Amino acid sequence: MTAPESSQAPAVVRHDPAGPAIPLVCDSPHSGVRYPADFRHAVELEKLRQGEDTHVDALWLAAPDVGATLIAATFPRTYIDPNRDLADLDPSMLDGEWPEPLTPGVKTSLGKGLIWSRMDPKTPIYDRKLSVAEVQGRIQNYYLPYHQALEQAVEERYAQFGALWHLNLHSMPNDAYERLGIQTDKPLADFVLGDRDGLTCEPAFVELIASFLRDKGYTVACNDPYKGVQLIERIGRPQERRHSLQIEIRRPLYMDEITRQPNQGFVSLQRDLGGLLKAVAAYVKQEAGL
Repeated sequence: MTAPESSQAPAVVRHDPAGPAIPLVCDSPHSGVRYPADFRHAVELEKLRQGEDTHVDALWLAAPDVGATLIAATFPRTYIDPNRDLADLDPSMLDGEWPEPLTPGVKTSLGKGLIWSRMDPKTPIYDRKLSVAEVQGRIQNYYLPYHQALEQAVEERYAQFGALWHLNLHSMPNDAYERLGIQTDKPLADFVLGDRDGLTCEPAFVELIASFLRDKGYTVACNDPYKGVQLIERIGRPQERRHSLQIEIRRPLYMDEITRQPNQGFVSLQRDLGGLLKAVAAYVKQEAGL
């Protein structure tokens, strides 16, 4: 497997609408493949890359063509995860005392909080403790720029239109249930739509997307096993006409999970997502009175 490029590239890339803007913002927080030189991970890169939502930003690259803004991280989530709260940090990972109160949650207990500690129960990422200064550097140089770029796009569109629809874009491993410690015989759906059990998005928007995907022959589940985490929780406030939905795609639909390379399904899935974006854009325009 070819190693991703280590680079001092910008932490985030913003793709603006190709034509007239609509109140739709999409973001891909976990598709970054540029590994910072100061990562100093002990686990082999092939294993580490299992944390990537590789190619998700490319799958949705048609977003600007329909008037949406697309935000994408360039750094890997295993380095620092922009879809976690800043307090969701394991203090036992650090070689000193964190200067603010920490509230590590369920994700941190799985080793996948703000700073990942392990890929699975048997695979630690580091053979050392991290310094407080290096974690603060990751926050300052990567986490905060991503959040600032996303917040700027969201607030620009909301100020312009008085309403907002947000798609938080991800992919999921084929063994997602097992990785989450969930015992079940049911197969993982092709798409999982997460709205934190109805808290972050209007039902009609969720149903539009679910129906479109099912009509294309995909299986769709809602909030099972992913409900959405920090980003949609922060952005989604339906009572204020701010709607946020997480979309997870089962990785074998478009890539080889071992090599991380696109497979023969990539092009057709990308085409279907382009069609979905057109349907979403039509809905958003109608609801916004455009």
